Amino acid sequence: MTITGLGTPRGPSFITPSDRPASDRPAPPDRPARRRWPLLATAGLVAVGVTGGYLTGRADDPPPPAPAVPSADLVGAAALALPGVVSVQVRTGSGGSSGSGFVFDDRGHIVTNNHVAGAGGAVSVVGSDGRRLTAEVVGTDPANDIAVLRVSPTAALRPLAPAAPGTTRVGEPVLAVGSPLGLSGTVTAGIVSALDRQVRLGGATRQAAVQTDASINPGNSGGPLVNARGEVVGVNTAIATLEGGGSIGIGFAVPIDRARQVVTTIIGRG
Repeated sequence: MTITGLGTPRGPSFITPSDRPASDRPAPPDRPARRRWPLLATAGLVAVGVTGGYLTGRADDPPPPAPAVPSADLVGAAALALPGVVSVQVRTGSGGSSGSGFVFDDRGHIVTNNHVAGAGGAVSVVGSDGRRLTAEVVGTDPANDIAVLRVSPTAALRPLAPAAPGTTRVGEPVLAVGSPLGLSGTVTAGIVSALDRQVRLGGATRQAAVQTDASINPGNSGGPLVNARGEVVGVNTAIATLEGGGSIGIGFAVPIDRARQVVTTIIGRG
């Protein structure tokens, strides 16, 4: 299945934080072909093809493990987060793009990525109730890949609580919430894989990011990464890919402490 019509990629592409070209790495002895490093790409919009299949085994192979059952904590976290998450859609003269965002306060401020909403054009958001609202871009911070929108406050858009500073832990369960490939209200689960991962998220300077294996795909940009209490621990911003493909289980988010500081500054100026 190929999904098209979702817009064009937004933002620059990056190589892995080591910045070492593939030619610097020796190829495995039994694989003469050059091994390629993953690319770090903003989670904007691309067309993605999906293929499926299965493997068979011998009759005496052990049975596959039973699928994991979502914990009650994550079910509750999803219920808390979804009413505060929106799809962000941008229309320009040359086309458009879309991503995700979340409600920051009860005054109608919404957080998203600069590479989603910072290029200009008419911006609108669609909440979990399906209602579309015209949005104003209050301001952007390209270096941190953060943008702030403002819509008319409505009871259907609930602000999400931030995680307390210093409480995010490696290994804790998290959910990535947003609109990957335009599929609004999508939730994927994983853990915090690492903290303070130094990557380039918006500018030339490396910054600390939250790394997660929760599936982050094109269109998740700007959506929240939430913990089991439904609190925002980061703003989903980038993914590592192989040959420009989709999620390979390595995603990055702007830590909520830094994002809150940036957002508060933008709102103060606007």
